[in-house]
Amino acid sequence: MAEQDPKRTKQVVTLDAAKVAAPFREEIRAKCKELEEKRGIRPLLVGLLANGDVAAKKYAEWTARACNADGIAFELRECEPNDLEDKLREANQDPNVHGIMIYWPCFGARPSFYGGSMDDYLRDSVAVEKDVEGLCVTYRRNLYQNLRTLPFLDGKPSDIKCLLPCTPLAIVKILEHMHVYDPCLPYGDRLKGKTVTVVNRSEIVGRPLAAMLANDGATVYSVDIDSVYLMRRGHMVSPGPDFQSVEPCVRQSDVVVLGVPSKNYKLDTSLLKPGVIVINVSHFKNVDEAALAEVENATYVPLVGQVTVAMLERNLLRLVDSFAGKNLKVIEAGGRVVKL
Repeated sequence: MAEQDPKRTKQVVTLDAAKVAAPFREEIRAKCKELEEKRGIRPLLVGLLANGDVAAKKYAEWTARACNADGIAFELRECEPNDLEDKLREANQDPNVHGIMIYWPCFGARPSFYGGSMDDYLRDSVAVEKDVEGLCVTYRRNLYQNLRTLPFLDGKPSDIKCLLPCTPLAIVKILEHMHVYDPCLPYGDRLKGKTVTVVNRSEIVGRPLAAMLANDGATVYSVDIDSVYLMRRGHMVSPGPDFQSVEPCVRQSDVVVLGVPSKNYKLDTSLLKPGVIVINVSHFKNVDEAALAEVENATYVPLVGQVTVAMLERNLLRLVDSFAGKNLKVIEAGGRVVKL
């Protein structure tokens, strides 16, 4: 028998996101079949692409393949950036469109005529009944206030669930799959006793993810290029003088989520404690897999895209259930009334 090479490179334990997505995809196919048979509806998702970004184009291709396989109609509408507002308005007003997503970023830091950045303005302009990404001001405010349903005009809660952003929701589902959430605890406390560090505080992933995990009871450190905050339910506070950089946060963490949009950023794996879960959501690998393999009992999730697309489809079907063909009066943040 050949002797085992003591210098053989270790392999990190990885989780295939496809395994997490599979049961959701099965449910989505069954639901689409039911919608077509009972209500004559084939959900239509419209993607708006105006940035020419290679990664965004690839995401659109993944979305189209998944939707076509699962019984959802997907239509990619490409346009010049200056035409995007008009294209969004058309989709908002089209009763045949059940969901809208915009491939970000579009304008970056460019200011809007209406105030704030142009991307923020567009994000808040997606109609609440079609915002499949769950990023408009209504869903965002409710997330940060830990409100889980939309209010009716009288201010009372409805039974219409608020949507959550797709990638953060995908990460939650991955953590549930890995039994990080404790189902024996009440909702809102199922991450009690867990510490998470989220590296990058983007408005699309990092900030909403940190809020969602805090709302579920975790101690969450939100780390960005120039600051560290401790996220609690409804609050973002200073973590104190001993936690002003990524290093002490990661040392304490059961889960580390990496979303730095740079090929130059790599997490120092010597900071990681045994049994840690590392989730990479950046288009770039924010950690060296060979170095991560040296961390005792570490688990690595290198990609979350398949689960993100499944959550996108799931959100779309929730919008169809909540709004399609119904005469509802739901008030959005800012006073707009939804009448369908």
